[in-house]
Amino acid sequence: MIRISVCNQKGGVGKTTTAVNLSAYLALSGKKTLLIDLDPQAAATSGLGVKGDKTSYNLISGEETEPVATEVENLFIIPSSIDLAGAEIELANEPGRELILKEQVEKFQRYDYLIVDTPPNLGVLTVNAITACEKVLVPVQAEYYPMEALSRLWRIFELLRRRMKIDVRERYVVTMFDPRVRICKEVEAELRRILGEKVFKTIIPRNSKLAEAPSHGKPIALYDPECKGAKAYKSLSEEIIQLEGKW
Repeated sequence: MIRISVCNQKGGVGKTTTAVNLSAYLALSGKKTLLIDLDPQAAATSGLGVKGDKTSYNLISGEETEPVATEVENLFIIPSSIDLAGAEIELANEPGRELILKEQVEKFQRYDYLIVDTPPNLGVLTVNAITACEKVLVPVQAEYYPMEALSRLWRIFELLRRRMKIDVRERYVVTMFDPRVRICKEVEAELRRILGEKVFKTIIPRNSKLAEAPSHGKPIALYDPECKGAKAYKSLSEEIIQLEGKW
């Protein structure tokens, strides 16, 4: 099973949009995919139009949790709920709290891909996701402030590598890109200059259909598969599949 956490402590960069639509296209390509919504805001859950009695809070609590089928063939989700907001406090003094999710996801080996959507912070839940997956996909909005915020995320990666011996392997995708805006092109160029091949070739454009799809409880692959945003996420999924065994 290939495990990828989608992380960025900066909100509004397309993190959940990426987690949902990447998962959908991996599933549509024939890969049995499990999405875990680890964000108390539950945007990935509502974006797929699902509900479930057992949530990622139950999973983190060590309870038996069965994934819920979605409208997309081969795509399953462990939904989130507001109960997860208390998990940060509940886990604060728990021994080995950074490894809880890693232990829990071992039972889902029947899936080809595990994607974890994380909260927009660098707390216990996000660290759990990174530790469980090791592969990290970082959406970076093509603007100055999201680029500046990466330094804090890099410090967390380095801390996990050094203190916990976690083999964090991160890659980046440029999101909300508008070729008419100069700063977008400058940020993309700078990101590629600094990180080279760690930045995916695919660029996710700013696209109104991507913004509309969650309100209909559908991934873009079902809502408007011909729009630019859909084609971009399909391309990203293809890049990731090509990297199997190399990331």
